[in-house]
Amino acid sequence: MKEISVTGKKRVDLGKKASKALRKEGYVPCNLYGEKKVDGKPEALAFTIAFTELRKLIYTPHIYVICLDIEGEKHTAIMKEIQFHPVTDAPLHVDFYEVNDQKPITIGIPVKLNGLAQGVRDGGRLNLSIRKIDVTAPYQQIPEHLDVDVTALRIGKSIKVGELSFEGLELATSKDVVVCSIKMTRNAMAAAAAAAAADDAAE
Repeated sequence: MKEISVTGKKRVDLGKKASKALRKEGYVPCNLYGEKKVDGKPEALAFTIAFTELRKLIYTPHIYVICLDIEGEKHTAIMKEIQFHPVTDAPLHVDFYEVNDQKPITIGIPVKLNGLAQGVRDGGRLNLSIRKIDVTAPYQQIPEHLDVDVTALRIGKSIKVGELSFEGLELATSKDVVVCSIKMTRNAMAAAAAAAAADDAAE
């Protein structure tokens, strides 16, 4: 995984009014959840990040390990959840989860399809059904993307999560989930019908 450094400031006022004021000033309210717990629940460290810094984490296809500097306190984290405004799509709140060398994490990793599928050569269309697969592993072992070879995939066939394996990674997405498939296109159907008609005529 790529690493990126982000600077934040601790929050004192945690109400809705304070959060709204922060957003007007160009900051996004955030929480960092770590090992500390209160009454059995993870304790949140409330802080803010300038939207100009946060956008490089949100508007990118990459998955980052984030080096957070919150007023001199250093934390290694991943981004777990983003709340967006339903109309403007502006980020309203972000949750981060602190990670360490020993404890595995579960995170969605982008799927990268490699190769020219046989089904595409035969006129079919390759469909990517899911863009990310959830994996569990120590964060140092997690790759930037998961390579899936589709070279042998034919029309009408699919690749499911259960057919995949990656060294050092435990796949957390259900085994029955379809990753990609080859669909028959109208052109391929017409070509198949023409070929069948030619065979019949030859007989």
